[in-house]
Amino acid sequence: MSHLESAIQAVDRARLIALTRELVNVASPTGGEEPLAHRIVEMLTPLGVETAVQSVAPGAANAWGRAGGSSDRSLLLYGPLDTVTAGNAAEDTPWAGPSLRPDMAPQSFEENGWVVGLGAHNPKGHAACVLMAFEALVTSGAVEFLDGEVMAGFGCLGMPANRRAPELADGHGAGCAALIATLEPSSAVIAKSGWAVSWTEVGLLWLTVEVFGTHTYVGSRHLIPYRSAIADAAHVIAELEAWFPEWAQLTADDMNSPQGVVASVTAGHERVTAFTPDVCRFTVDLRLAPAMDPIAAERIFTERVEKAAAAVGAAVRVHATVSIPGTITDPAERIITTSIDAWEEQSGRPHEPIGGLSGATDANILRQAGVPTARVGLPKVSSPGVDVDFQYGMNAVNPDDQVQLTHQLIRTVFGYLGESS
Repeated sequence: MSHLESAIQAVDRARLIALTRELVNVASPTGGEEPLAHRIVEMLTPLGVETAVQSVAPGAANAWGRAGGSSDRSLLLYGPLDTVTAGNAAEDTPWAGPSLRPDMAPQSFEENGWVVGLGAHNPKGHAACVLMAFEALVTSGAVEFLDGEVMAGFGCLGMPANRRAPELADGHGAGCAALIATLEPSSAVIAKSGWAVSWTEVGLLWLTVEVFGTHTYVGSRHLIPYRSAIADAAHVIAELEAWFPEWAQLTADDMNSPQGVVASVTAGHERVTAFTPDVCRFTVDLRLAPAMDPIAAERIFTERVEKAAAAVGAAVRVHATVSIPGTITDPAERIITTSIDAWEEQSGRPHEPIGGLSGATDANILRQAGVPTARVGLPKVSSPGVDVDFQYGMNAVNPDDQVQLTHQLIRTVFGYLGESS
């Protein structure tokens, strides 16, 4: 039996289920990943490898382990840790749903043959695959024969999210950036949703639009100058929602279809329903193709907002708050070709990349740091008669798919590093 076969044979479906449930059961919203990072290190320690918890900010920490190292080459298998919702009704309702469903809580259970619970698919089902792949390489002894070092990294602060409270940190890849600075991998594979290998993804531009009106009283609107910031904002928002598909079509490439959304609207106060606000603010996430300069995108967006506002005589102001460019790794890079070879070996069919992508992950952070990076992940669960909405798709994972992804990751490790002579 080859060393590759030994490592693959060490992958255990029941163990993957147990790992996934263990990860789900420790809440890790963005900015609060430290308890889960410590738990992962506790699971890595019995392997006898170098491992550590890396504090990034109060409450936020990475975890990592590494083994092997007969050459200067190294490969990072990376899985983010944080969930965008917190798993408690006080934070998550009503914006993520009218109530906190069982799948939205950090308490795992099994349903439809799947593991279900907050983040069971994204990101924790993927992190479990990284953990299982690393564990199998070590416990089988295969890691000793690799021509290079394999690393398992689990990053905090990865979600595209601002801080949940003043004392917490922003997401946007801060944990991944800290991990890269410490481990300095030659290449990386990030485990994130989608059963195909990708080497490019969109960036993002977050913008705040202010629409100005007059602060007045309902009893006076017919007596003094009146301008509703909310009504004007509604017009601008409607114009933008109609324009976002045009933006996607205009900037799309072979693999990416950058989307846009209006994410939040703030104006007035429930305490004083009789009075109108001076300003209505709304936020926008505009996705960027790798070739798109964020400054140019901001200019195009601002022109669109100003045109919509001018049509109704409204006053507006736009400013960007977050900017992360899209990235691409040369598809001829070794990590991409070996990831595709591993995928084809695992799938038994020619690789076909997924098109129309608009998700942004820590892969952008890795590539911006000069680390060639492939992305590969799990398909969304599906079953006849089961309603899989956005939340449930994030919170349910098929263990059979996890076994397949874990095998693919192990094959990629051997394909990239090879065996020492």
